[in-house]
Amino acid sequence: MAGKTGNQKIIEQFLADGMDHMFGNPGTVEQGFLDAVEEYPEMKYILTLQESIAVMAADGYARATQKPTLVQLHSSPGIGNAVGALYQAKRGHAPLVVIGSDAGTRYMNMDAQMANDLVGMMAPVTKYSTMVHSSKSVLRTLRRAIKIAATPPMGPVYVCLPMDVLDELNDEEVIPTHIPSTRVLPSAELINDMADALLASQKPMIFVGDGVAYSGAIPELTAVAELLGAEVYGVEFGDLVMDNSHPLYQGTTGHMFGEYSKPITTKGDVNLVVGTYMVPEVFPDLGEIYAPDAKVIHIDLNAYEIAKNHRVDIGVVGDPKLSLEALYDVLNDRITPAQKEKAAARIEEITAQKNKKIAAELQADLGRKGNHPLQMAQFSSALAEKLPADTIVFDEALTSSPAVTRYIVPKVAGNYFVTRGGSLGVGFPGAIGAKLANPEKTVIGFSGDGGSMYTIQALWSAVRHNTGAKFVVCNNGSYKLLQLNIDVYWQEREIPKHDHPLSFDLSYPAIRFDLLAQSMGVDAVRVEKEEEIAPAIERMLADDKPFLIDLVLQGDHKADWVKTNCSQ
Repeated sequence: MAGKTGNQKIIEQFLADGMDHMFGNPGTVEQGFLDAVEEYPEMKYILTLQESIAVMAADGYARATQKPTLVQLHSSPGIGNAVGALYQAKRGHAPLVVIGSDAGTRYMNMDAQMANDLVGMMAPVTKYSTMVHSSKSVLRTLRRAIKIAATPPMGPVYVCLPMDVLDELNDEEVIPTHIPSTRVLPSAELINDMADALLASQKPMIFVGDGVAYSGAIPELTAVAELLGAEVYGVEFGDLVMDNSHPLYQGTTGHMFGEYSKPITTKGDVNLVVGTYMVPEVFPDLGEIYAPDAKVIHIDLNAYEIAKNHRVDIGVVGDPKLSLEALYDVLNDRITPAQKEKAAARIEEITAQKNKKIAAELQADLGRKGNHPLQMAQFSSALAEKLPADTIVFDEALTSSPAVTRYIVPKVAGNYFVTRGGSLGVGFPGAIGAKLANPEKTVIGFSGDGGSMYTIQALWSAVRHNTGAKFVVCNNGSYKLLQLNIDVYWQEREIPKHDHPLSFDLSYPAIRFDLLAQSMGVDAVRVEKEEEIAPAIERMLADDKPFLIDLVLQGDHKADWVKTNCSQ
């Protein structure tokens, strides 16, 4: 047959766009273009054993490269499996280009096996969802989807490619997708208005998210914060938004409860919000989140997020890097010696408070030395001494995360990623994706015992593709986050504290993550005592092969009680 089919042309299109990794799980209706992959050795197919792992590994790769990343899913059951992971990718603005097939346009009215409204299934969890109906529009539709995925606000897209459309000869030209520039700058008048408000502030506050990370604006953010003497909080982010060791960086607002965030958001008299929205809790405060007379300035490339839920006085659609750079120049020109003196005093006070807090945490960790069962600080403090400076951490440690970042302090953009979007399981596949993008670096994925079991099959993919990511299971025998959250629930409703629900307890039967890992070809060790920590870390870092540490931590669980009450 003369010419090339759509199966071949779509691979050529992806390669023309620099997309040479395809994360996927195959199905029968995709067999044509998966067969064609063999003709293009430049295209690396990363086989995963479940669709959500394909999405999450691609999410890690996309975060590490900040480029559109290709995902291949099967039809109805396959995309159904991936919906939760795609929800997380959408909330985190991951530029994933998801393709899947269908039996063919000729069968669409038959209501046959696996038939469904695939575009409709994917619409709620993607930025753009569509189906190709003609061989004349395969590549142009893919280019449109790639452009949408990569244009801020970035996000996953889905293109359904029916088998018979791809099997036809395709005479479309392969040309690289054009991604329009969004490096837009607010007007000088608006920059001046922002500067006036911030210079008049007695207590400036800055709230930032992934928009800062993606635009490369961390230096500009840091300069503005230092000039103003403003506290900086991260809000709804998955990448590094500021060097966590900087005295002005104060951590994050709440993830779960508005009552945690409100004391933070009401502190300032002028609030500068950049590259995020306010605020992302599961149970947000439904009233005013700022001080009554406080001014609010919001800069973002995503107009939807500006004033979405809370009032804004100055809101602009603009590139965070260019906007903060211009704002700094005006602030620096106008700031008076008296204002500089006040900013310096604020920085001194903020620094002293942060140093005091960190010192208390480190002192408390010293008191845990020799603890059995283990605390996370005993492990992370030892690990921090051995890691290369450019180690990449993919952090889904959740309740163990504070002890991780206290010692492995996130400082450099691209070296620290955190779970986002509320779903579990990204820690290990995300680390695999980040390692594929950075094969020369040490990459460690942290996950809990609950979260890791959502995607434990990812370990197999690490071995298959010779991807030397390292994995640590923070094994406390429970869904610890749920235990902490229900403690708050009881307190809010004045319910006396009692035993946690058995459904939060994972202690029986005990999960042997070291044995699970070994069954999939990953070398592993179980750590239960402090003297076992150092040898385990040495084994993990001895080479560039996948390795897992099953770290058994102190937890609130009752295996005998579970066994008695859950047995049938």
